[in-house]
Amino acid sequence: MTGPDPAVAATRLAVREHLSDAPTGALVLVACSGGPDSLALAAALAFEAPRAGLRAGAVVVDHALQEGSADVAQRAAAACSDLGLAPVEVAPVTVATTGAGLEADARAARFAALEAVADRHQACLVLLGHTRDDQAEQVLLGLSRGSGARSLSGMPVRRGRLVRPFLCLPRATTLAACAASGLQPWEDPHNADDSFRRVRARRVLHVLEGELGPGFAAALARSADLLREDADHLECLARQARAALPSAEGHPGVDLDALAALPRPIRTRVWRLLAAEAGAPLGDVSAAHVESLDALLTSWHGQGPLHVPGGIAVARERRAIRFQPLPGGAPLRSGVE
Repeated sequence: MTGPDPAVAATRLAVREHLSDAPTGALVLVACSGGPDSLALAAALAFEAPRAGLRAGAVVVDHALQEGSADVAQRAAAACSDLGLAPVEVAPVTVATTGAGLEADARAARFAALEAVADRHQACLVLLGHTRDDQAEQVLLGLSRGSGARSLSGMPVRRGRLVRPFLCLPRATTLAACAASGLQPWEDPHNADDSFRRVRARRVLHVLEGELGPGFAAALARSADLLREDADHLECLARQARAALPSAEGHPGVDLDALAALPRPIRTRVWRLLAAEAGAPLGDVSAAHVESLDALLTSWHGQGPLHVPGGIAVARERRAIRFQPLPGGAPLRSGVE
């Protein structure tokens, strides 16, 4: 008796490894767009969940960013139902415009919807279909931003109940798994739209794999894993250092001498924490912002207030740093000044 197609077997094994800790009878959801990665993931979950004593369902997020998106979402939901998944829910969202870019805004809306559906159905896990190729593209995008180890560390396999079983697999495997299973995935036209940075990164990655060898994407993904370990450790040390920073004597704010005494890899992360405590969106605080903040310590020559995301001005006064909202900007959300 022959076993499943090798690609199908690989997707099932990848999913199986993340179900072992789930409580018996619990619900696991798959986020399915109808594309090849998430459809292969849905099929693998439908096969593995019952064998692990678990229930399997799906959530399809309709971003309403393309004509006919509701129909695409319904077809994806029908495909999940045909695989035996239940419940299957279509979650329409409104993508707010924040200035962070369409991709980032759509991602924020999508994750909020996934968490809301998971809460409503009390799901223990939500599986996402990102592959090793997606991870490599994420690293390339991080390189283009020049924002340090965290930016290059890519996507974690797990964060809370969000799990990415396919980060160990190339996109070719999910395509082959769909073909072997007779599944007809939807091709997102945005994947051919050069106005998106990720699409351009994908094309660059294809060129680099041709020039440097087919293992280039896998090497980028391995580098992301190593950098994530380093970044996690440094951020843990930074949180400890922030908690131990004394206030400036006789003046609100942290003591500059204590801040200056921190090793630079820790201090730059402490600056991000201080900015976040004052109300700055952490993901929007760039390396350039951190460099400017650090210059308040390392090359102080009376420069005026700096601006960080969130409508916040940062100024050095005597031996302390003050974070203050700009007129009409975001209000302070902590006692950091």
